[in-house]
Amino acid sequence: MKYMKLMFAVLMCAAGWAQAADEKAAAPAAEKKLTASQQRMVDCNKEAGDKRGDARRDFMRQCMHGGAAPAKMTQQEKMKQCNAQAGEKSLKGPERKTFMSDCLKAK
Repeated sequence: MKYMKLMFAVLMCAAGWAQAADEKAAAPAAEKKLTASQQRMVDCNKEAGDKRGDARRDFMRQCMHGGAAPAKMTQQEKMKQCNAQAGEKSLKGPERKTFMSDCLKAK
């Protein structure tokens, strides 16, 4: 009988210590504040929304570095812009071809 009372008392103390340890461990997690970098990651992640793959990676990289993403021109947009510039310069034949090649490579 004494043995049972002693075991009960030991178990109650152990349970109390375990509960106190759980409360102590949970308290810092609830009080922990995010660093500026962590908060920026949370904000950028929300802004990224439904973006997937390379578009998301590029967006997150730009967002985390604090700048707006530079607008990347598609090949079609490059072609349109270079074609307009060649038209303004009234280029024909090999000159136009060389200009278009250089223009498309440069962008």
